[in-house]
Parts: sequence; C-alpha cells; structure tokens
Amino acid sequence: MSKALVFLAPGFEEIETSTVVDVLRRSGLEVTVAGLELGAIEGAHGMKVVPDKSIDEIVAEDFDAVICPGGNPGYKNLRKDKRVLAVVKDTFESGKVVAAICAGPAVLSDAGILRNKNATIFPGMEDELIRGGGIPGTDLVVEDGNIITSQGPATALLFALKLAERLADKRTAETVREKTLTSILLGH
Repeated sequence: MSKALVFLAPGFEEIETSTVVDVLRRSGLEVTVAGLELGAIEGAHGMKVVPDKSIDEIVAEDFDAVICPGGNPGYKNLRKDKRVLAVVKDTFESGKVVAAICAGPAVLSDAGILRNKNATIFPGMEDELIRGGGIPGTDLVVEDGNIITSQGPATALLFALKLAERLADKRTAETVREKTLTSILLGH
C-alpha cells in the first residue's frame, strides 16, 4: 500500500486538502496529514482541521508521495518552512512523487525541483514557476516525471484522481472516479 503525506499549514485551501485526502483514502492509500504546528489548523476560509501528526513526527523516507495544497496564506506558510522544503527536495531526489496544487507549486519552485520541468499553477502566478526554472503549462493537471501539479480548487478532484492513478493504479482511480460521479461532471 502506497503512503502519501499531505502538508497542512495555517491558511490551507480547504477544497484542495480535503479532496486529496478523501480521494486517496478511497483509493486505499495510507494518507498522513502533517501539520506545521500542533493542534487544529485553520484554513483560508475558516475550516479547522486536526492533523494526524506534526511535521516533526514524520520521516520523509516512509512516504511514496508528498503533496502541497495551496491556499493563501497556506502556500506562503509552506514555502517559508525549511522542514517542508527539505522533505519536498528529498522526496523528489528519491524519485518519489511530489505534487502541488493552486499556489502550492511555488513551494516546489522554492525547493529547487522545477528546473526544466513542465508544471502548472494558479493562473496569474506563472512567474513563480519560471523563477524556479519551470516551464509553465495551461493544462488543468500537468505531470512531468515524478512531479504532478494542478491549478486550483476546481481542479482538485482531477488532481486527486491523477495521484490515485499514479499511487494506486488506473483501475482503482477509475472506480473512485465512477463512485464520486466525476464522469458525469466531466461528461466522460
């Protein structure tokens, strides 16, 4: 069973975080939500979530994927945390999946892992990708090697299903897609 780590910082984007955690758990993955601080953490729109663990309790090598949600100021809190940047860089260098959505790809840029990589980000923030040597794309979800990025709250389900496909398998992702009625939403 693959294991995924989702960072939780004050000001996280609720739709992105909860969608990713939910879809990956529905896909049979073990998901750990790691908070940058102890106790309940408040999202960008007032939702409070209690993380499974503190970032100080996790061992990066234990995970097959690391995921950075967006949200403002969530992504800013992730990008200024040296522990987050170290885990992102180590995970990437180990050839494991590193994923980010919305403004989250700015964290990947700061970690120095986007050089010559195709990625997407919340529209209007493309300079964040370029600054880190990334190649901005306009697709809703962009996969380049072991990096998966997506644009924002409305793309969270597509992003989560791509992660499920990569970390579980296509059949599992398709089953979750059907059970969440995503096929109806997307017309296929």
